[in-house]
Amino acid sequence: MLYSFNSQAENILRLATTTSTENSGLLAVLNPVFEKKFNCRLDIIAVGTGKALKLGENGDVDVLFVHAPKAELAFVNAGHGVERTFVMYNDFVLVGAKSDLAKLKSAVSVLDALQKIALSRAEFISRGDDSGTHKKEKALWQMANLDPAGPWYVRAGQGMGAVLKIADEKQAYTLTDRGTYLAFQGKIDLQIMFENDPPLHNPYHIIAVNPEKHPHVKYQLAKQYMDFITSDEGQAIIANVKMKGQTLFYADVISHHADKTQVNDEKLNSLSLD
Repeated sequence: MLYSFNSQAENILRLATTTSTENSGLLAVLNPVFEKKFNCRLDIIAVGTGKALKLGENGDVDVLFVHAPKAELAFVNAGHGVERTFVMYNDFVLVGAKSDLAKLKSAVSVLDALQKIALSRAEFISRGDDSGTHKKEKALWQMANLDPAGPWYVRAGQGMGAVLKIADEKQAYTLTDRGTYLAFQGKIDLQIMFENDPPLHNPYHIIAVNPEKHPHVKYQLAKQYMDFITSDEGQAIIANVKMKGQTLFYADVISHHADKTQVNDEKLNSLSLD
């Protein structure tokens, strides 16, 4: 994305975020309210979490809105980001064609579901892009003591929306955040094959790029954005964004969901992932 520099440049906030927040339509509802309230403009770069964190590390953006807790903690601990704050959560689901060749409908856990996919060699489309979803997928395979490889395991290297379309065309399985899946209902025929298992929890955090490392970043405007989306007003907007009557993201800051996120962070620290 090219940035424009003019007399109003100080009113531009550069936000690196995930394709899931963009594809779900959440930002199209949330950000205009902030822009009007603070007389600014948000420049959005929607990429995988890994790429978003790299943009933050290089000082190319002011704030990050991502969903890969282990990578986020490493980013903050390395001094690249400050004031990491919980914003919302949804969950991941395994989706696939109605035929359900691997019989995921009979799985008793997400790990059992992955084992069924691997044993049956049913085609699986991986994001393969170092995104938060890709990191979650790798963690789940690791937890299942599996190292997926072979013609059945396809690394797409693309965003969530594109991967859902590929999986739909190939009648394959994939892991997706629920929000993006709901946003794509009506465009694809994939069905949820497995859901509602604790390892599929998907928390989102916001992080300001460290102004001590990158003095040019707009830390104060970033902090205003962080305060806005975790405020009663911002949380109400998030909670009320629905697709086909279903909630896309749960805004639970007020009910102390952040405590659960801290527990999950500690669990993630015990995992060894690339």
